[in-house]
Amino acid sequence: MPTALMTWQPRIRTDNGKQQIFCDWRHKFVRLTPEEKVRQLFLHMLVEEYSYPQSLIAVEHPIKVADVQKRCDAVVFTGKLKPVAIIEFKAETIPITQKVFDQIAVYNRKLGVPFLFISNGKTTHVCRLNNDELQFLTTIPQYTELK
Repeated sequence: MPTALMTWQPRIRTDNGKQQIFCDWRHKFVRLTPEEKVRQLFLHMLVEEYSYPQSLIAVEHPIKVADVQKRCDAVVFTGKLKPVAIIEFKAETIPITQKVFDQIAVYNRKLGVPFLFISNGKTTHVCRLNNDELQFLTTIPQYTELK
């Protein structure tokens, strides 16, 4: 997933015997789970290699779905703070199945974004919604291409 172009170096520490990683979006150390590792690498890749403004990416973005509080792993916004992409992360050992697509689709019914990203670190799917038709892209779009 990340390339040799990345300059980001994770800040990792151990607290009470558990590894933690510093999340630049939440401005704190969080537990270093396999999913969190994928999230941090992927988000830093978006910022460094695809020019996504760090300040326009929300991590653990809360939404309400049928009176139930949910959280999107990450949401990308436009400069006018309109959501434009939802990102769902899984650990490398978790396969990307229809269930994962269904999960992100539920979130998108609330947010109505044109782009969906799903990644487990080994496999990444990028989809664009055009008039309710799902189009799979072969590359991650630059931030300026998110419209």
